[in-house]
Amino acid sequence: MTDKAPSPTTLIARFSVTGWDPSPLVGLDGDGEWVGAIIMRKTYTAGIVGESVAEFLSSGDEESGRGYLAAERITGTLDDGRTGSFTVHHGALQHPSDPSAFGYIVPGTGTGDFTGFAGSARIVHDADGAFFEFTLGA
Repeated sequence: MTDKAPSPTTLIARFSVTGWDPSPLVGLDGDGEWVGAIIMRKTYTAGIVGESVAEFLSSGDEESGRGYLAAERITGTLDDGRTGSFTVHHGALQHPSDPSAFGYIVPGTGTGDFTGFAGSARIVHDADGAFFEFTLGA
C-alpha cells in the first residue's frame, strides 16, 4: 500500500472591490510618491461567499509599470457549506509587456473549516471580472 498525497484542488473565488480607503504609511509620508497604501475591502460572490479586508501597498503607475503587495484576510462560506477564514499574501509586477501575479495562503492562518488550508493563490481577470485562483494542497 502506498500513501499518496491528495491531489491539489483548484478553487475559483470571484470578487468585487467594495472599499478603497487611504492608509497612512508611518515613516514614509511626505517622502515622495513612490509608494502608497490603502485598506481594500472585497465582497466574494462565487466559490467563496463572504468578504475580506486587505492592506494593499503599491508603487509605480499603470502606464510605465507598477507593483503591489497585499495581506488579505478572507472570511466566508464555500459552495459545500464549509465556513471559516484564512490569510493570503499576494502581489504582482504589472507593466505593459508582462503582467504577473503570485500569492500564497499563509499556513496556520485558517479558522473553522478552513483550518489547514495552504497552497498558492493568484488573481486572474477575464471578461466577467477579477477572481482568485487558489490551488489548495499545492
